[in-house]
Amino acid sequence: MTRIALVVSDVDGTLLTHDKVLTEGAKAAVRKLHAAGIGFTIVSSRPTIGMGFLIESLSITLPVGAFNGSSIVDAGLKPIEQYLIGATVAQRSLDVLNAFGVDIWLFTNQRWYTRNPDGEYVPHEKLAIKANPTIVTDFTPHLAETCKIVGASSDAERLQRCEVAMREALGREAVAVRSQTYYLDVTPPGHDKGTFVDAMISRLGISAAAVATIGDMENDLPMFARSGVSFAMGNAADGIKRHATHVTDSNERDGFAVAIETVLRLG
Repeated sequence: MTRIALVVSDVDGTLLTHDKVLTEGAKAAVRKLHAAGIGFTIVSSRPTIGMGFLIESLSITLPVGAFNGSSIVDAGLKPIEQYLIGATVAQRSLDVLNAFGVDIWLFTNQRWYTRNPDGEYVPHEKLAIKANPTIVTDFTPHLAETCKIVGASSDAERLQRCEVAMREALGREAVAVRSQTYYLDVTPPGHDKGTFVDAMISRLGISAAAVATIGDMENDLPMFARSGVSFAMGNAADGIKRHATHVTDSNERDGFAVAIETVLRLG
């Protein structure tokens, strides 16, 4: 079996607990990877501004992927590659979300915009990315610099229907996928967590077989498909687990650290 040279991990639901805690077990696991000479990085639906504390806490030196991989930034959060949705497609996305009555967030590389500071998931996102939103009455001035649009709702069935409608409305002009049961992400076309893994393979000069990936949601499936070894978290849905080569424990039981122990044995 090819020795693992790189581990790429999702963040929310994988590396972090439900309460957005980076456990001591997870930190220790990454230190073991560093000591073994195995590269480690993260890719997430999170905005760039929500990645900094993880880079520092885990001593990440490799590029990381934000916005589901459509932005690649260095360890100082400076963009290496960045792709935008485009104003026309962004407006069409907003129209769909408005029609379904879900809370809307718009992210640029530097800002998180919302029209509703009292949205039900605003406190959750503030805790997750350690940043506050900028309150606006109109998203129009920011459409041309849109990196990601999010529809947030605790009504999972409504958001699922919204996802179907969004894909029909956007076609190949953007990617619409849920990063959590309560978040529907719209990101630039042609870029996802799988293309981020491809970029890292090219940058490091390694094979796909030498990459291990860890995740828990549908937006992690493209990176599972690009790696030799993949781990679905124990908290992932059965449909996600079927696409992984391994299933680890849940994010509440240090499933990330358990997966890393397996990686170290494979290495």
